[in-house]
Amino acid sequence: MDILFASAPGFDQPLAVLKHCHDRIRKQLSILEKLLPHLAKYGADAEAQKAVLAVLKYFQNAAPLHHDDEEIDLLPELTQIAQGSDAELLSAILPKILQQHQQMADQWRRLETQLSSIADGSNSSLDAKDVAEFQAIYQEHMQIEETQIAPMAMRLFNPGQMHKLGQAMQARRGINSI
Repeated sequence: MDILFASAPGFDQPLAVLKHCHDRIRKQLSILEKLLPHLAKYGADAEAQKAVLAVLKYFQNAAPLHHDDEEIDLLPELTQIAQGSDAELLSAILPKILQQHQQMADQWRRLETQLSSIADGSNSSLDAKDVAEFQAIYQEHMQIEETQIAPMAMRLFNPGQMHKLGQAMQARRGINSI
């Protein structure tokens, strides 16, 4: 059995799946950072192109699904059930989370253009400022979710709500229930 797949949580643990996505995002952000000196030294060689294709694949496919998990299912459900200080916290951070999603999408469009030209060998440069801004917004965003949103969902969601979230995430990815 492939050890990488064995370590991924199942959709019966939707918050663990979201955290696993964050870990994969961190890996892709690390690849972006490593690409900067690599491109400066070796240009858009085969190794750089392979790395770029992995980053493109992740942020074109998996990352938008992750944001939809949050915007369509997790955050609306939390908003419906949160009360008192939880509701106050959500009303304070929800606009920021949604704004960050938009900022990440905008920043990604800039990086995607650069990465696509590296992938096809027509360019060998990546803007370090764009990479740094993309990393910074993602790091802040994941920190908010991991320290405030996920713990709140763990406390407030009942098993039925967790199941509903996991089912929605699974369906979004076109994975049939077993």
